[in-house]
Amino acid sequence: MRVVLVGSADGRARLRAFLSDGMDVVGEAPTVAAARAAAFEADAWLIAPDPSPNGGEPGESVVESLTRRELEVLDLLAQGLSNKAIATRLAISDQTVKFHVASICGKLGAANRTDAVRRAVRGGLIAL
Repeated sequence: MRVVLVGSADGRARLRAFLSDGMDVVGEAPTVAAARAAAFEADAWLIAPDPSPNGGEPGESVVESLTRRELEVLDLLAQGLSNKAIATRLAISDQTVKFHVASICGKLGAANRTDAVRRAVRGGLIAL
């Protein structure tokens, strides 16, 4: 999967440390606007979250815990695809997609697929 890292230099460095095997960084930008202007050819954007007021990094453990396939499924969820459409796109079964969606929801603490996408966007895992 080709990804673009967006955020401060420190934030991008932290994201880079948590990338899964098979994820190739094809570009970096300090802002979403700069990434759009650069028109990188990527499958996903990973946005480094701003440090939280208490000093922790929101989303940092999520980036580490989601697999490459879960990130792919999450991106397709964000595009509004059904389980069947995701299964076709990724050449996997509907049941495997259901498993991945359940795993994503569990890891993000989400109640449903819509909540998972909302949490992923807020956590900087995906950009819409």
